[in-house]
This record gives sequence, C-alpha cells and structure tokens, in this order.
Amino acid sequence: MKRCLASFVALTIFTSVTGVSHAAPPKLDFLFPAGGQRGTTVDVTASGTFERWPAKAFVDREGIEITPAKTSGKLSIAIAKDAEPGVYYLRLQDADGASALKPFIVGILPEVMEKEPNDDPKKPQILDSSSVVVNGRLDKPGDVDTFSVKLTKGETLVAALDANKTLRSPMDGVLQILSPDGFVLEQNDDYHGLDPQIAFTIPKDGLYLVRVFAFPAIADSTVRFGGKETFVYRLTITAGPFVDHTYPLAVPRDGPSDVGLVGWNLPDDLKRFKVSPRLDLDLLNLFDARIANPFAVQLAPNPSIVKTKATRAESQKVAIPTTITGRLEKPGDIDVFEFTAKKGDKLSFAVASRTLGFPLDSVLRLTDSAGKTLLQSKAAKIGDDPALNYAVTQDAAFRLEISDLHDHAGPRYVYRLRIGTPVQDFDVKVTGDNFTVVAGKSLEIPVAITRFGGFKDEITLQVEGLPKAIKATQTPKGITLQAANRPPIGHAIRIVGVSSTGVTRIGHATVADLGRSTMSLWLTVSGN
Repeated sequence: MKRCLASFVALTIFTSVTGVSHAAPPKLDFLFPAGGQRGTTVDVTASGTFERWPAKAFVDREGIEITPAKTSGKLSIAIAKDAEPGVYYLRLQDADGASALKPFIVGILPEVMEKEPNDDPKKPQILDSSSVVVNGRLDKPGDVDTFSVKLTKGETLVAALDANKTLRSPMDGVLQILSPDGFVLEQNDDYHGLDPQIAFTIPKDGLYLVRVFAFPAIADSTVRFGGKETFVYRLTITAGPFVDHTYPLAVPRDGPSDVGLVGWNLPDDLKRFKVSPRLDLDLLNLFDARIANPFAVQLAPNPSIVKTKATRAESQKVAIPTTITGRLEKPGDIDVFEFTAKKGDKLSFAVASRTLGFPLDSVLRLTDSAGKTLLQSKAAKIGDDPALNYAVTQDAAFRLEISDLHDHAGPRYVYRLRIGTPVQDFDVKVTGDNFTVVAGKSLEIPVAITRFGGFKDEITLQVEGLPKAIKATQTPKGITLQAANRPPIGHAIRIVGVSSTGVTRIGHATVADLGRSTMSLWLTVSGN
C-alpha cells in the first residue's frame, strides 16, 4: 500500500531572531473564516496566543500562500486558481516552537461571510445566489443563523454544514429548511458524524430559509442552543451539482477507468467521471468546477468489481483478490459472494462503510458452501467496520456474507469489501507531530513499526528535512536527534521507513485535536 508524499511548503514571513529565546511558542486555536474559494485572497483571523508577531507559516501542501498583517493574529491567505479543493493544514511557528496543525478548506463555490443580526426568520440574511458557501459562527449561547435564498419549483436544494468533522468546532449542528412563512419543512442533525446535511426538493417558487443552530458537542447542563467564538462553520448551499459518493467506491490503481457519481442535480454529462491511474496513491481526490464539492475514490492494487446479483439463493462468484463495491438496497438484504481457496491459504476480509461516512453497520459472516458458519464479525465499536482472517484447512468453496446489524438498507448503505490474502506491508507510527530539541542536546522520538501479513524485511528509519547540524540515529525505540549548538530554527520533517527490498512508508502521527493522523511533522531547534 502506497501513500501520497505530501509536499511541504514553509513560507518565510517572519523576521529572523538570534540569541536565546524565552517566549512561549505560538498557540493557534482556530481560523476564521476557515476557508476560501480558489483564486481568491482571504483575510483570516488566527485566534490564539502569539508572544512574537509576525510568525512563520507552514502549509502541508502547495496551493496557498500566507502573509501576516501588522496586527497580531491577522493573516492574508492567497489561494491559487489551480489549488486543489479540499483541506489544507497549517501551523504558525517562531524561534520558540510551532503551533498545532489547524484546517483551512479551499472550496469551489463563491463565498460570503455571515452577517448579524440574522436570528429572526423574519429578518434573515439574504443570499444573492443559490450556490454559495457561507462562512459563519454561532458566537454566543442561543445564537441562530438564518439565510434566505430564492428557489424554483422542482429544484433540489442541498445544504451541508462543515463544522465538527473537519474544522473540529465543538458543536453538534442542526440544519433546517423553512418555508417563506417560517414553517420547518426539513431538518437534519447527524449526516456526517455531528454535521448535518439536507437535500430538499422545492415544492413551489419562492424564498426559502436555511437555518443553522447547534448544541455543544459535549453535552453540558444547559438546555438552550450553544454558541461561543469557537463554533465556526462553513455552510454549503447549492441548487447545482453536489456529489455524495462515487460508485464504485474503488477502481484499479494501474489503469484508466471511470466511476458513476451519486448525488443531486447531476446532469447526464456529470454522471460518469474519468479516473486516471496513479501508482503513488491509495486515495485519489477528484473535483470539477461545475460540482459544488470535491469527492474521492480509492485506488485498489487488485481488480475492482461491482456487486451484481448476490443472494443466498444465487451468490455472486468472484476471484480473489478482489475489491467489491455493493449496496444493501432493501431491508433485510444479505449480499453473498462465493470463491474458492486452497489448503494453507490465509484469507483476509475487510469492509469499509462506516469509516467512509455511510450508515451501514456491517456484519461479516464466512460460511462453507453448505452455509455452515465458520467465522462472524461485527464492528468492535461504533463508527468502525469489521474484518476477518481465516486459515484454510482444505481445498473448498466458501461464501462471505455482508449484512446490516439492524437489517437496515437504502441508497447510502454502500460498502467497499476486499476479499483476498493478507497484504504484506508495514506501518510507521510516530508518537507526536511537534518536537523541540535543545541545541547541544539530544531528543528521542518514539517510533512504532507494525508489520502486517508476515512482512519480514529489515526496516531502516530515515529523517527527511533535517539540516546538516542535526544528526539522526535509529534506536530500538525510534529516532534520536542530536543538535549542534546553533541559533533557534524550525524545520518541516518526515520520518520514513524503508525496507531492505525498497518498500517505503511515511511515518504518521495521530493528532487528537484533528481526529486524524498527519505526516506533517515539525522540529524546532531551541537555544541553550
């Protein structure tokens, strides 16, 4: 399995400092607005504590440039016209250290700022377009934001809130569509995790209201709507094309192919999307200027197929290894795939659905050809997907069943299922993503190497991005860095594992505040 080598961009927008430093490093809490449209320049407030200003900015990939204003915490972010839509992660750093990574979203649609007062549905903020991204904030308890948009009968309005899942705003948002006279026509609160989304078909011409409010993501003793300066959101409102997912969810990595797009308001020429091969990626981000949001497809190292007819009465025969995309269409559906294996084979079965944002609570059941259960598994915890491993004891035919724990089904009960032998691979996990080494001293960075599928190659750890004055030595526990006596300075680094047969894996660190892992590590060399 290969991972994308993200390019590192360190933007030097900081006056040099020499000598011993005694200040605290930058503390970046959040950005507002938290994104902008491609080809625009956005004035952004970086909320946090900055004892030195201006600061340097680090971005984990190319596409945006950051310039600080004279006022502390004020940034100007220039987004290139050809910047890839999606999430960018940035740090602010100075001679004393670096902040945590924070997200900034590059979008496709035009963008506006939310304007108060807009709590009263009789006095909403009027939007000039039916396809726009609103950068907003529920900045006080009880705050409600209401927007008015003109729509035509038969149009489908998609409203999607991005707050907790990507921006990590501490809010559990609620979206409502209201009639012109204030009656609630549609409501949603948990579509993507704690973030809501609605697709609503307009019954007649007129002005409609989109209303946003929230509760604290972590429940407290209050009984009213939540709000504080950290309740930052991006609200996409569009009557144009919007993609929910691709179908299939995976295509072969080594050849051109195309996928169907599943969503709303998609014209015929956007219902299929060409995918170019990429051998260096597992997940390929896709976008089109006519579509409101970017989307992604997995690039599989093996053949990829779509479920046809797969029932207990008539199972679908597959060759292994293979990646299958399927959907449970009716309540109680059980999809069944049949394959053969030989004595001594080691098989692995893994489904991805909940982890991709779909509602399916998958159950996997492996049986022999007569239907006798050999193994069964469901997700270990809410939000996870199940997996199975099985050692074959005799040449035989087998069946793998996938169903929903509660017998639910529907258009979004989609899954990606891999049937094959365990993949021989390894993973490099770093403890922490932000390090400081004192000049003249050493620092040990714990690194864990996990092997999969019987991977036995010797693995060497390397550190990319280090200056010559810092030496890296591999130890049984990870990497030790030895810094020469020199002025404070910061560096974007990567820890890379290289096997004796040339397999390369980039080290990643879990960032709890982001709910994800990152390969973007930072090293500060501080003075004595």
